[in-house]
Amino acid sequence: MRIIHTVPAVSNEASGPSYSVTRLCASLIERRQDVSLATLDWPPMSSHPPFLKTFRLGLGPRRLGRSPAMKHWLRFQAISHQVDILHNHSLWMMPNVYPGQVAAKYNVPYVVSPRGTFTEYAMATGSRVKQAFWPLVQRPALNAVCLFHATAESEYLDIRRMGFKQPVAVIPNGIDVPTHLSKRTANLRTLLFLGRIHPNKGLEMLLPAWGAVQDKFSDWQLRIVGPDEDGYLSQMKVLANDLSLQRVKFSGPLYGDKKWQAYADADLFILPSYSENFGMAVAESLAAGTPAIVSKGAPWEGLKSWSAGWWIDIGVDPLIACLEDTLSHSQETLQAMGKNGQQWMIKEFSWNEVARKHYQTYQWIQGKAGRPDWVIEG
Repeated sequence: MRIIHTVPAVSNEASGPSYSVTRLCASLIERRQDVSLATLDWPPMSSHPPFLKTFRLGLGPRRLGRSPAMKHWLRFQAISHQVDILHNHSLWMMPNVYPGQVAAKYNVPYVVSPRGTFTEYAMATGSRVKQAFWPLVQRPALNAVCLFHATAESEYLDIRRMGFKQPVAVIPNGIDVPTHLSKRTANLRTLLFLGRIHPNKGLEMLLPAWGAVQDKFSDWQLRIVGPDEDGYLSQMKVLANDLSLQRVKFSGPLYGDKKWQAYADADLFILPSYSENFGMAVAESLAAGTPAIVSKGAPWEGLKSWSAGWWIDIGVDPLIACLEDTLSHSQETLQAMGKNGQQWMIKEFSWNEVARKHYQTYQWIQGKAGRPDWVIEG
């Protein structure tokens, strides 16, 4: 099967779609499928997988990612019958529009993974350009979709809320479970936030919640790791200072082995987001053996059934109540919960299993197999 995936950009940092989309492609190739991943050539990469095909930006605003070269290549693949499935990831840039246009014109089966772009939060925020882009450009390019891919039940509901009636395959992202990690000893126990420093992530709730419990749990520290987005990091540092917070460390972004070690060294991971379609950092934390506190803005209800963490309401008060409970747990209790989470990742989130489900879904689209259990019609 010849499958072309498209995504606006892939970076060296290998987080978010840069990790999940490239890892999905690699896993499909391991199943002996012919896979290419088309993307823009920014940000520049020091190295990239052999299946990655990059295209130069054309004229126009960088935020739109216009690339006539990419559109021409996709069109040629369709005309020459060198593609059986087009699978696009994310929305709002021209690389997310071209595959829909090509699929419609040349009758190529078209799959779209919104990757969180349909959440109520995402649809309600953005520039005036985004407001015009949806009805004029992006929405028409989705007319050719024969199937949507959702990473969780909540994203399936977002797709239906947007009015789309096409079948939806609910398949989570996969995760690689590291085998080389060991926890380093430290004077303080660590509550870790790791992700983009962005308003959606709920840090303006987490910091006051930490302030409410910091005196009671003097053996704990809060570590905030991640890249700044649009100057939001400086706002959070000001807030931390205004609240007279203690034992709060802003560490900047970490990648590769340093990122994984941060997960392993933490006693608890926390993600208090307003909205997440998946929350890759949660899967990474659990894979590293660290239990997680996650808001109900992210689809991680299984934390309860697997005894791997806490799934709580969004807000400062729920955070305070949860921290009052969890920070009092012994290291042995939290380590046991971390092991539960790691087993969960191995059982249900392996890339082999995720690739199998995508492959069977593609076969169903082509009429070569029955409808998989994870595909919801109507």
